[in-house]
Amino acid sequence: MADIQVKLVKSLIGSTKPQLATARALGLHRIGDVSVQPDNAATAGKLKVLAHLIQVQGGAEE
Repeated sequence: MADIQVKLVKSLIGSTKPQLATARALGLHRIGDVSVQPDNAATAGKLKVLAHLIQVQGGAEE
């Protein structure tokens, strides 16, 4: 499987607790942080929760 590069492009201020927990699970703490994640169903679910805050490169989501 390919990997997906995820970048946090908007602030987490005002986000809900589940969104904050998901961002932390992806390794995103500050604007500009980049994380490489496996392209699988679990990651796709996490990306859906944070879709309005992140930028995705690689994989099927590009």
